[in-house]
Amino acid sequence: MKSVVYFADLRTKASENLVGKVKRLLDAVDLAAKVKKSALVAVKLHFGEAGNTAYVRPVFVRKIVDTIKEVGGHPFLTDANTLYVGSRSDSVAHLTTAIHNGFTYAVVDAPLIIADGLRGGNETAVTLNLKRFKKVYIGSEIVRADTIVSVAHFKGHELSGFGGTIKNLGMGCASRKGKLAQHSTVSPKVKRKKCEGCGECVDYCAQEAISLIDEKAKIDRKKCVGCGECIIICPNEAIQIQWDQEIPVFLEKMVEYTAGVLKGKKGSATFLNFITQVSPACDCYAHNDAPIVPDIGIVASNDPVAIDQASADLVNQAEGLKSSCLKTNFEPGEDKFRAIYPNVDWEIQLEYAQAIGLGTRDYKLVSI
Repeated sequence: MKSVVYFADLRTKASENLVGKVKRLLDAVDLAAKVKKSALVAVKLHFGEAGNTAYVRPVFVRKIVDTIKEVGGHPFLTDANTLYVGSRSDSVAHLTTAIHNGFTYAVVDAPLIIADGLRGGNETAVTLNLKRFKKVYIGSEIVRADTIVSVAHFKGHELSGFGGTIKNLGMGCASRKGKLAQHSTVSPKVKRKKCEGCGECVDYCAQEAISLIDEKAKIDRKKCVGCGECIIICPNEAIQIQWDQEIPVFLEKMVEYTAGVLKGKKGSATFLNFITQVSPACDCYAHNDAPIVPDIGIVASNDPVAIDQASADLVNQAEGLKSSCLKTNFEPGEDKFRAIYPNVDWEIQLEYAQAIGLGTRDYKLVSI
């Protein structure tokens, strides 16, 4: 059976603005049926790294918060701390960054709670007994929440091809231990002919896993946690994903973590993807490159697999922007994510998520 994915384009009129369309999307997926009176509702989003501007605007989040309150829930905004050292690697820095990016109580009308505690150690083990993990480690406040609303900015990603609902939940809700468990087998490689020995990757790597040897970068696989950030940082495209079994393993691990997040919340989870400012890389960077396609719209669904499949299809059906980092696959119907990350088979995450029963890739797109 096809899952329904509701779509709102970005056209507005005097009688309805874009914030109003967000409310209609929430009504379409019947948010009221998922939120019991006085339920604690985790609104999971990415607050954006300091310097990044592509994350979902707080004004949209406020409408989501208002709608949850209207149906009797008690919402809080949440995310888990990052594995890498940056502006969101502990709760103090994380909350400060969120506030600087506009997620203040005065704007969003909800408290901010970092799900995995002060330094990423507040976690709950969730038993799965799946292919990659018997247990996964999720930020405790997300596990304890009665309901979850995933609010994802849909964009490219250097390890998963794209980041949408599945990544927002699977990677984003994991504790530091959980993030490391997902990343630890993925190490990029250096193309020595392209490396100019500039040292930018050395300075950026939080794990001190990269050094310059004979004026060429070298990655210590024992220290590398596989975050993949050096791939984007390198100005010469000398650091590349290593195409073996590691990327598929990473994708399956991320999907299993999504299953851990949603365990016990069947029928009480809602998913939204904002397909706007579709940047080529994650919002975890302290910058965001030009969008690879024009802004498309917002989608909502009760199926985490269908919404990501529909979002990927909508991006790939769009015409690529020649002012972006795209060098090929500009035409509608061509794979924009493969154009940026040719060695990442992004469909693996959707295939595996469907295989373990998270949802279906078969969907019906309904415009509101």
